[in-house]
Amino acid sequence: MASQLSLVYLGLWLILVTWLVQWAVAAAVKAKQPNAVPGKVPENISHESLVFRTHRTFMNTLENAPMFLASVFVALFIGIDSEWFGYWVMLFAIARIVHMVLYYAIATEKNPSPRSWFFVLGAIANVAVLVQIALALM
Repeated sequence: MASQLSLVYLGLWLILVTWLVQWAVAAAVKAKQPNAVPGKVPENISHESLVFRTHRTFMNTLENAPMFLASVFVALFIGIDSEWFGYWVMLFAIARIVHMVLYYAIATEKNPSPRSWFFVLGAIANVAVLVQIALALM
């Protein structure tokens, strides 16, 4: 159990560090812009702008991480300790990192973009943890 939960804890740590890095990068990139206003992203920018991409990466994590973290905490609370639980947490963590890197690197309005596939992998990991919870509760 200790090694299985170690993978979960490592994944949680990676998610939190990634989230912190996204916040710092988005804040720094935006602050370097001429006439930057704290807390406000210009409305006339899109994917061609690194300010937009770093902001959207951070916001996307704000939209997705809380649900996943809640799922993980419920799973921990009810005592799920399977290897797959750790794998799903690590998949989500790695998918968020790759999503971030691709969002920073590729300015595209195309849908699906390469980052979309890693968004989907994170969503699959969340569903898998929820299924594990449901099975444990039956």
